[in-house]
Amino acid sequence: MTSERGGTGSPQEDGAGQPVRVMVVDDHPMWRDAVARDLGAAGFEVVATAGDGHQAVRRARATSPDVLVLDLNLPGMPGVEVCRELVGPGSSLRVLVLSASGEHADVLEAVKSGATGYLVKSAGPEELMDAVRRTALGDAVFTPGLAGLVLGEYRRLASDPAPPAQDRSGVPQLTERETEVLRLVAKGLSYKQIAERLVISHRTVQNHVQNTLGKLQLHNRVELVRYAIESGLDGE
Repeated sequence: MTSERGGTGSPQEDGAGQPVRVMVVDDHPMWRDAVARDLGAAGFEVVATAGDGHQAVRRARATSPDVLVLDLNLPGMPGVEVCRELVGPGSSLRVLVLSASGEHADVLEAVKSGATGYLVKSAGPEELMDAVRRTALGDAVFTPGLAGLVLGEYRRLASDPAPPAQDRSGVPQLTERETEVLRLVAKGLSYKQIAERLVISHRTVQNHVQNTLGKLQLHNRVELVRYAIESGLDGE
């Protein structure tokens, strides 16, 4: 089901000046339709909605949204599985979880599965619009109090016993700029902060991160930060 854009909001654009395409996934029709309507009124292009996990995967692949606003508790296929299906090397999709749960385990599982950010449903409309806008630009957006939890988990993962050593001699070398961006990601900076620090665009930061993920054969931001911390790139 494709929602029509409504309202008189100015078009919301990504870092390249293109309309931000959004898909809303929730099993409660009234909530799903209300979120889609609010996003459309705010100027986002709502390309599809879905009410279960399998439907979400099919429609996301068919419509190629920039941002997936995703509930975790879905029939058929949980939200974390939807993330795993859709987010990976070569994918430009960004997932903003919008869930009734603020449980730490749910937050961490969502991020490990590929979600870019996590917002609880008690967030107000303006907070949601801002979160979708920032997610489209590549920022990691979290309900206040959850960002520190996620960064702490990055560091805990990095301090865990490493898996059997792999021969990294065949791993392509990162460019100086890619290494610089990776170092700032490991320190917890948002893409916007990295862009400002390096005086480059959001899109350029996104491209460097995607290139780095591909080169290192990693799947998401959690794995990328873990790699950076293990490599000592989070230091001064």
